[in-house]
This record gives sequence, C-alpha cells and structure tokens, in this order.
Amino acid sequence: MRAVDCIVKKRDGGSLTRDELDWLIDGYTAGRIGDEQMAAWAMAVVLRGMDDRETADLTLAMARSGEQLDVHDIAPLTVDKHSTGGIGDKTSLVVAPLVAAAGMPVAKMSGRGLGFSGGTIDKLESIPGFRAELTTAEFRTVLAHSGLVIAAQSAELAPADRRLYALRDVTGTVESLPLIAASIMSKKLAAGADCIVLDVKCGSGAFMTTLADARRLAATMVAIGRHAGRRTAAVISSMAQPLGHMIGNALEVREAIATLQGHGPSDLIELCLTLGSELAVLSGRCDDHAAARALLRETLASGAAWRAFRGMVVAQGGDPAVLDDPVRLPHAPHRVALVAPRAGVIQAINGAALGHVVNRLGGGRSHKGATIDHAVGLELLVQLGDAIAAGAPLMRIHAASAASAAAEVPALLDAITIGVEPVAVPPLILELVR
Repeated sequence: MRAVDCIVKKRDGGSLTRDELDWLIDGYTAGRIGDEQMAAWAMAVVLRGMDDRETADLTLAMARSGEQLDVHDIAPLTVDKHSTGGIGDKTSLVVAPLVAAAGMPVAKMSGRGLGFSGGTIDKLESIPGFRAELTTAEFRTVLAHSGLVIAAQSAELAPADRRLYALRDVTGTVESLPLIAASIMSKKLAAGADCIVLDVKCGSGAFMTTLADARRLAATMVAIGRHAGRRTAAVISSMAQPLGHMIGNALEVREAIATLQGHGPSDLIELCLTLGSELAVLSGRCDDHAAARALLRETLASGAAWRAFRGMVVAQGGDPAVLDDPVRLPHAPHRVALVAPRAGVIQAINGAALGHVVNRLGGGRSHKGATIDHAVGLELLVQLGDAIAAGAPLMRIHAASAASAAAEVPALLDAITIGVEPVAVPPLILELVR
C-alpha cells in the first residue's frame, strides 16, 4: 500500500476502505507518511468529501492511534462539551465549570486556534502560569482534586489528530465536514467522556455557514458517538454574529470570568445554560431540561461555578491574583475606537472577517507552531438590529501598535453592514439533535 494511491483514489472520488484508512493514519502517526502527502490527502477530502462509513472509520482510526484514557476509577461518569469553532466562542470556559460545580466531572482535552476561530487552550494560556500541557498522571490528579480539568491534547492521546489538526490549520483544509467531525469525535472518544454535547456553530462566523451543513455535521457526530457507545447530543447555535462582546484570547477570558461571576452577556449565558442542560439530562443528573436549567442557574448564582473555574486554573498553575483581578490579564498597549461612518441599523456582522482580523493582529497563527499575542483582539460594541448614529463607536481594536490597528480599519468597516431597514435577528439556538 502507498500513500500516493490513497491520495489519488480520494482525488478521483473513490472511498477508502477501513484497512486503507487504518494504514494511512498509522503511517502518518509513525512518521512514515510526511506532512506533504497528508496535506494532499486532506485537500482531496475537502474537494471530494467522505461518506458516512469512511468518516466513522477515520474517526475510530484516529481515536486508536494512541492512548485511550480511562478515568472511571476517579469519576464513574464524566461529561464533555465541544464546539465546532466560532467567533468570540468562550463557552467551554463557562460550561465546564458550570456543570462540574453541579456534580458532573469534566475531563476535557481541548485544542488551539484553528483557521479564523480561537482555541480554548490559547485562551487559558493567556492566564500567567497556566499549564495546559499535562501528563496523563497530572491530568488524572487535577481531575481527582478539582472535578474539572481542561488540558491540551496530550501527545499520547489521538496523536494522529494532533498532527492533522495543526496541519489543516495552515494548508487550507479546515473547512471539511468529515475532517471536522473526525477531529472532534476522535478526541472525545480517546479522552473517554461518557456524555458529550456538541455545539455546532452555523453562520458567517462558523465553518458551517448554512443550516443544512450544520445539520449534517451534527447528525454525523451524534451518530459516531452513538456507534461508540457514548451518550451524545448536539445543539446547533447561530453564528450570525459573534458570541458575547470580546474576540481574542485574554479578552475572552475576561468575559468568561465576568459571566461566571454573574454579569456576563445574555447570549453567552443562554447558550451555556442550554449546553449544560443537555449534559445534565444525558448524564442522568436531572430528569428533564427544565430541572437541569434551574440547577445550573443556581450553580451560577451561588458562585459555585466561579469557584470551580478558579480551582481548576490554580490546580494547573494559573496565578490566582490574576483571576481575582482580571485587569492584570495581558492587555494590548493600543486601544483604538472604530466609529460608524454613517447612521443606520446594524444589518450584518461578518464574524469570519473579524476572526481573520484578530489573527492578523497577532491573536492567531499564520503557520504551524507560531507564537501568538494573547493580548490583542476586538471588543464589539454593537449587535445585529442596533440603531446607531454616525460617529458612534462600533468596536474597540486592541492592538500591539497603532499602525497595526490602523491597517485593519478598512477590513473591519467592510465586516459590518449598516443599512436603513430593520433586520430580523435570528434565534441563538437554531435546532437540537438528540
């Protein structure tokens, strides 16, 4: 068997067998197949797709490519949440402590930024001292101590996905439903979560821009979870505009902390309650979604969720003084207001364009292994449907230099459509797949 044969077969629209996919993933993991051939195969998948059987076989091959974690001796049942990636999406920073504080242990492996979307690990690493790279023993210790751990995907856990995830980010092969589904679910299966809720983003600020594609991705991942014996559900949520107000690593941590302390943006709170409620029902913690939502609201109001987050961060080396005074998080030296060029109504916000701006400011990666600037980002001051006067602020640019902020002004103005007609704001929760 040769890698080039797998590439050509997929390029020409064929379906790879289970044996071929096992061989391909094993060879890439072991280093027998190089990045250039895997990138060519990934591009062929982007262009030709994969059928459901191929996608499931790919997922299981990636999950088996390394260690498969079992923490049932510490927590008889664990839960996990994953997002397909969106702009301003800091839900993991809120949902994980929210459900952990309500009695559902969370053992979470998370990723770094991918494409125009920020990653949970990059956000957490904006907290001075925070250690995302944990050994399996350290991962288990934090879980046992805190009931909550969020770590970078270890080298031993689904190593094929770890390599492929970074490769896709820099080869234009992110936007592929089979590759997204396999990446997400291989990590979830290898990490051993018993109950999984998936936040499938849909809209201009997501990889799935249409509801039809979001449905297909949600159904694919729920089916993979069910096939693997995991209780799985998906929430399809709108990315017609960024979630919350902050976009960028340290800025999003600051907003997540505010949310856990009871004064976060309403859309972020609503989505986190919806996702957490799904986990509470899947895990058997609550009998129905109304009871689950009431439990989680109490967990948030009592401060238990905030204490769970703080305890996890400290257990992973984060500086508690920064958590207690978030103004000490990294902050950009230049903050520049972007103002509306004319009066009108905010009719559209191109989330992907905003994400690309944050990347160019230094908040994302232009190549594999690149260092990022945790301080830069955007602070959005308007939402869809808002009426705005000429000269009123649309957002604040947090940049490393005045020149880098000024360079992005045209792109930012193009990302926000101001018109004269009222606009219908889509609901935040579009569909549930159970």
